[in-house]
Order: sequence, then structure tokens, then C-alpha cells
Amino acid sequence: MSELSANPAASATQSHAPQALPVVIVGAGLAAWTTARELRKLDARRPIVIISSDSADFYAKPTLSNALAQKRSPEQLVTTPAAKMAETLQVQLLPHALVRSVDTVARSLRYDDATGHSQGLAYGDLVLATGAEPIRLPMAGSAAAQVQSINQLQDLARFHQTLGAAPKTVLVIGAGLIGCEFANDLLLGGYGVHVVDPSPRPLALLLPADAGAQLQQALQAQGVVWHLGTTVQSLDLHATTGRLAALLADGSSLQVDAVLSAVGLRAHTALALAAGIACERGIVVDAHLRTSAPHVYALGDCAQYASAGERVLPYVMPIMNAAKALAANLAGQAVELVFPLMPVAVKTPALPIVVAAPHPAHNGQWLAEAGLEPEAGGAWRFVDEAGQQRGFVLTGKQSSRRMELAKTTVL
Repeated sequence: MSELSANPAASATQSHAPQALPVVIVGAGLAAWTTARELRKLDARRPIVIISSDSADFYAKPTLSNALAQKRSPEQLVTTPAAKMAETLQVQLLPHALVRSVDTVARSLRYDDATGHSQGLAYGDLVLATGAEPIRLPMAGSAAAQVQSINQLQDLARFHQTLGAAPKTVLVIGAGLIGCEFANDLLLGGYGVHVVDPSPRPLALLLPADAGAQLQQALQAQGVVWHLGTTVQSLDLHATTGRLAALLADGSSLQVDAVLSAVGLRAHTALALAAGIACERGIVVDAHLRTSAPHVYALGDCAQYASAGERVLPYVMPIMNAAKALAANLAGQAVELVFPLMPVAVKTPALPIVVAAPHPAHNGQWLAEAGLEPEAGGAWRFVDEAGQQRGFVLTGKQSSRRMELAKTTVL
């Protein structure tokens, strides 16, 4: 018996024709589980194997940045245990397993199972849903290793353990979408919050200047101390207090109890690159979610979508749309991925925000809607050179107009 067929997942397919070799999905986040669910709607018999480096429990990743406000522990964020997901979708789950290599010619991979033993597995089609990893900026100082990032449940559990029960002050590095969401959540959890970012205002790459200023003021009114136009140079333990002492590039310093880095994500492409699969900002996929290797697909935070102008889209709605299209292609249909308008709700209760960002290929300008009272929030439309509305931003009470502006936006 060959090593590949000796694997439990491979032996389960021996009674099927060769074309019924399993769909193997690497990863167990929203992209992976949604692909499995959508494929099961179209094909009840095709074997599916999910390989996950963690327990593979199902949860919504956006809830990581508002768990404190909801008074939910990391364990309470799990909506469906992995075993139940696997049973419902008739999926073979290999949890706590690490894929080491992919052979795209032999259509097989090698992984270390939960016991650390190396195993081989043949696939009919391979789906890479490997997600992304937090970007970590270089930092000097004896306590630099104490900077934390949150990208999964285990990270959140470790961060909550660091915070403990006593009121504390947290330094958030990064004033982008995730940094602002965590800052607002920490405020609602009763913590003091400092935010450092080299940009002149929060969400500088996503919002028009006036909208960013509104968010800055709203979070400041709730207690955020902003340190904009500067960066963290070093992090050390204070000799007297034992707290973390951060030195900023502008010469100022502050003492905090924890540091959270939220400067962005980088697509996890190492496995694909090692297999010779084309990668740029992410794993390059065409309109059918195909990579440069036959029978290998990718989606989610690790994918760079041709259908989105060669962009990486680390949001929920792109994942849902991509999973549906990918499942159809895995089931033998020729379906091209076409992204609809996908507004993003920023989870900052201090100032609710809805953003429908324009495609980067469109040149134009943000135009503010006149006549709105300051307490009513704001509305901005991105208008291209031909006068077409290509995106919008709504803040405060105006965020309820999401559907109205979506109808007038041209992709």
C-alpha cells in the first residue's frame, strides 16, 4: 500500500473514480468553511478534507475587535465547534495539523498531523485559504517582544490574559480600520487608550479628510489620546514602575500596561511560494479563483483577486462572494467571480461609519454633501472625472442611508 493511499483521507476515496479525489482545503477560517458549505450545496458526495493548524472552531473574525464591548470571552465567540461543522458538512477535519509542502505536479501535499508525524495526502483539487498574518514593525528596546497582535482567537485570549481584571492603559499602534475598532472596544471595556500612527488622522487611506477628522474627534471625546504623525521607536520596562515605557519618534514618551500592534495584515503566501505558485501582494488568482498551478485555487485574505483589480480584500463580503463562485467551479461549473458593491461597516460605536471604497482605477474626488448638521454625521460621494459616483462614505446618523447611496453608485 502506498504512503498516500495509507492516509485516512486518501483511503476514504479509494472506492471513487480518480476524478473524485478529495477537495483539500488548507485553512479553517471563514473562507474555508464557507467554501465547504457552498460546495456541499452543489455536490453531496465529493470528499472534502479540511486541514487546520488550530482547532478549526467556527467563529466570525470581525467579533475579535468588539468582544470587550459585548462582554464576551474568546471562548464565547465560537459559534459552532469544529466537530459539529465537520459532521454537518460531511467533511473530514484534520485539526492541529501543519501543511509543510505541496507538489502541484503529483497533486499531493505533506503535513505534520496532530501528533507531529509526517503524512502524505493526494488531492483532486486544492484550495489555499491560508489567511494573512499581522505585519510587525521593527522596534528597539528590551520589551519589544511584548508587543501583541490579534488575528485569531488564541491571540485574543492571550491579550485578555495580559489585560487581566484591573483597569489598565493600552497603547494601540496603528490608526487604520482594525486599530480604531480595537481602540473603541478597549474604551468600552474600561481601559485607557493611546493610539500612535504616522498619518495625520485615523483611517487616512480609507476616508476623506473631514470624515477622518470626525472619527478622531469622536474617539477623543470618548477618551482616546492620539499621537499622530509619529511612530514608536522603542519599548522598554520602566525601571521604577515596571510598566512598559514607549519612546516615540517625536521625542515624547508614555507608560502603558500593554501594547497592541494593528498596522495591517500580510497575505500568508509562504506555502504557495514554496510550491512555485505565482504570488504578488497575495496568491494571484484569476476570475475563476485559479492560481498559476493546475487544480490549485485560493481565496480569502491570502488571495489577490483579478476580479478586484489585482487587490487583496480582507473583508467578509468578498470572502462570501468568492466562496460561492469557487464552489461552483469546483463542482464543474465555469463561473467567473464578479464582486458586487460591498460597503464595509467600521465597528466604531463612537462614530458609526460605512465605507464603499472606489476602485483604485477610478480617478476622482470626494465631495461632501452640504446642509448636514454636525450632530447628524456626514456624507461624502466619490465622483470620477465623468461625474459618475463610484463610492461613498457615511458617518454617524447618515450611516442609515447605506442602501440609498448604494443604489446610486456605479462600480
